[in-house]
Amino acid sequence: MFTEKDLAQIEKHGLLLETVEKQVENFRNGFPFLKIIRSARVGDGILAVDDQMAAALRADYREAQGKLKIEKFVPASGAATRMFKDLFAFVESQQMNPVVEKLAENIDRFAFAEKLRETVAPDAPIVEVVKAIVGEGLEYGSKPKGLLLFHNYLTGPRTPFEEHLAEGAMYASSKGEVNIHFTVSPEHVEGFSSLFESVRERYENRYEVKYNISMSVQKSSTDTIAVNEDCTPFREADGSLLFRPAGHGALIENLNDIDADLIFIKTIDNVAPDHLKADTIKYKEVLAGLLVNIQAKVFGYMEQLDRNEADLAEVKRFVEEELCVVLPESVKTLEGDALKEALRKVLDRPLRVCGMVRNEGEPGGGPFWAEGADGSVALQIAESSQIAPEQKCLMSEATHFNPVDLVCGTRNYKGEKYDFRLFTDPATGFISSKSKSGRTLLAQELPGLWNGAMSSWNTLFVEVPISTFSPVKVVTDLLRREHQ
Repeated sequence: MFTEKDLAQIEKHGLLLETVEKQVENFRNGFPFLKIIRSARVGDGILAVDDQMAAALRADYREAQGKLKIEKFVPASGAATRMFKDLFAFVESQQMNPVVEKLAENIDRFAFAEKLRETVAPDAPIVEVVKAIVGEGLEYGSKPKGLLLFHNYLTGPRTPFEEHLAEGAMYASSKGEVNIHFTVSPEHVEGFSSLFESVRERYENRYEVKYNISMSVQKSSTDTIAVNEDCTPFREADGSLLFRPAGHGALIENLNDIDADLIFIKTIDNVAPDHLKADTIKYKEVLAGLLVNIQAKVFGYMEQLDRNEADLAEVKRFVEEELCVVLPESVKTLEGDALKEALRKVLDRPLRVCGMVRNEGEPGGGPFWAEGADGSVALQIAESSQIAPEQKCLMSEATHFNPVDLVCGTRNYKGEKYDFRLFTDPATGFISSKSKSGRTLLAQELPGLWNGAMSSWNTLFVEVPISTFSPVKVVTDLLRREHQ
């Protein structure tokens, strides 16, 4: 299947031949669906936190905060093309659409309005205004969301990048420092770096912190091979193989490179202005407080198991009732050392606590109880593509969805960092139809970062309010109350 030239290209790309062969096999065989048992609900896999519990958990996190190395991890997308797709369509067709109509009626309400006036006359026709937004002028059609002006302040407009700086100081600081890691496209690294240098002093003075900002790009060694519709390798005009970025699941490699005790994960566009940040801060601290508490119990039980002092019945109860892992019958019947080792295997994993928002529409992914390969049943975040057609009804029955709101515990009870790559499910993924140079191809994405890439983590779900979820998928989302 592969020539000597192909093998050299594969090696240069940072891939192993067996990895590429496995990817081709995935195209041929497809990916198995998750064994979904039922959707998770409040009282059945999702914890609802009252005010008293929230206050206690926030206090627990704040007590531990100064002893932890904390990082905020922000997947920052490439160009915001999809955010402006309706504007591009209007420029191309000259046909008005609802998004452009809404934009034209409310142009002065956007945070980028003043900047726009520097490039286009106030009385310019709407087509010239739109061209100035996506093309020559603001060039928003080729910039990442993180660098767009989202929110207005008396002191001037802010980008999502800056909102994450502000957020980080509010809940992710430790010993006066804020560590934030952004994953960005190679062509946008300079833009993010330049923006940070221009605003660093302002935000450090305002929040009395020191920022440690780092960035990384998706590694080429996580790319996947493209194939033709008959699953043979897709070749460029010069005969070379085509490799494509494998989706956000590939970012598990970037996450794995971070040296921190606790990592918050939140997408670049899910930000709110300062006057609406209170709920976000509160529930980030709630999630972190729960993680700190559960992790302390896990560490305690691991130490007891090491000393042969553990009450195995008590540990088993903790695993099933607090870690939300229903042990398979084959484990429940074990005794002595065999049971101890089985429980150790469950406890000795990275831990994540995930916020879940009540479903006010059709969810893109949500909280479920799913059966693993070993027969255990645990909490998983599942996308619709992972669910068998006959179980699609479970998606519509789900009461909550996943807003990508995670807090991660990265170390074992000895203080050693986990290798996250050992806790993925390579049997999950997604195959889609794309095109290149007018030719159809099949592309493959790795398990999603918060789906299959974290499938073997211990997982807890907490209900968080919709006020903590304010993504921007299209430009007119910036007109919603949570962005004004």
